[in-house]
Amino acid sequence: MKIAVLYPYPVENDGQSLQGDYLYRGLKELGEDVIPCDRSGSLQKSWIFEHFKPDVAIGIGFWGDAPELIFEPQEYGVKAVPWVNADGWVANYHDEFNKLPLLVATSNWVKSTYMRDGVKGDNVQVCPIGFDPEMFYPREKKNSAAMKLREMLGIKADEKMILTAGGDVTSKGAQEMLRALAKIDKEFPKWKYVCKVMTSKSAKIHGIEERKLIRELGLKRDKIIYLEEDYTPEFMAVLLNACDVYAAPSRLEGFGMIQLEAQACGKPVISINVGGPRDVVIHGKTGYLVDVAYEVKLEREWVYPHMGFDKKMMIDFPIPKTFAYRADVEQLAEYTLKLLKDDELREKMGEEGARHAMKNFDYRLIARRMRDMIKEYVMKEKAVEGAAQEGVLVGGDVLRNVGVGGGK
Repeated sequence: MKIAVLYPYPVENDGQSLQGDYLYRGLKELGEDVIPCDRSGSLQKSWIFEHFKPDVAIGIGFWGDAPELIFEPQEYGVKAVPWVNADGWVANYHDEFNKLPLLVATSNWVKSTYMRDGVKGDNVQVCPIGFDPEMFYPREKKNSAAMKLREMLGIKADEKMILTAGGDVTSKGAQEMLRALAKIDKEFPKWKYVCKVMTSKSAKIHGIEERKLIRELGLKRDKIIYLEEDYTPEFMAVLLNACDVYAAPSRLEGFGMIQLEAQACGKPVISINVGGPRDVVIHGKTGYLVDVAYEVKLEREWVYPHMGFDKKMMIDFPIPKTFAYRADVEQLAEYTLKLLKDDELREKMGEEGARHAMKNFDYRLIARRMRDMIKEYVMKEKAVEGAAQEGVLVGGDVLRNVGVGGGK
């Protein structure tokens, strides 16, 4: 089986790029004939379709990337398999998704979002994102690299470090965490909260909101540390190992890649009991999933030509759609305090988290799962189509003399 993997390439330090690269590496290690390519239209992409002639193109993205992930491969007679994330709703391309033999979602929540918004669902399968266990793994206690980083961040030996990381940390639930920390500050004052963001307009705007909230809550500004840089995965693994608790009660999370990496590094994770984290974190065992306090719903939204519409216009929703969630602050405070105070509990949950990640999310396991799904749902159909074209199928009779199942 010849496979092209379409994703932001060469590899960048963002989730979709790493998601694609882990899949490419895993398929290659399985012995598949696989080639990576940037998903946007290019001479290289056309060359791959015309010269390499893949059987399948696995494309990483969301519904709005359908032209690149579905239509372009199909123009060359290549079977398209989108591996989709979600940004809260699916506004277009429903018929195109429904015609595919296989649409892969990164989590059960992503699958439910596509089905809620009109994708039929019987061709949707779930395959989570993998991680690299040779990069994200628990370092030994008092690891010198992690200890040096804590020292550079100003984390004292008797202080506990809580970490949240994202393109902006507001979307990861940082404002809810700040409110929770304000509730437990008097009972357990020896903490530092590290917020790692990317250099972006969104992070800057939300950062202003968060600094205002810090003042309103009466928290000491030196207890909240912002890291406004882009880091390599290797350095992120050190940062995760440096923390005591990873917290991301995300407002909207299609999967939860950083939560997975934190568990792989042996850290207990606090997240939210909705969306992708439900597939990643085991409540009470590898961390805690707090309840949703309320949902942010919209009755209408703008759509644009770049989404596949003829013009900019407003779409009304007969049933308001959930676009974001807010975690229960009281539960956040309860679980955060519990983990900060109990060293043994943190260690036990961290060990469980590392085992859970290794058992279920090693990128090689994910690649095997993806390959097997493609063989079952896509290559079988391809073989049937090929046989029909050659006249092997007669009047709907069972295939004869044709191997079905694809294979390498």
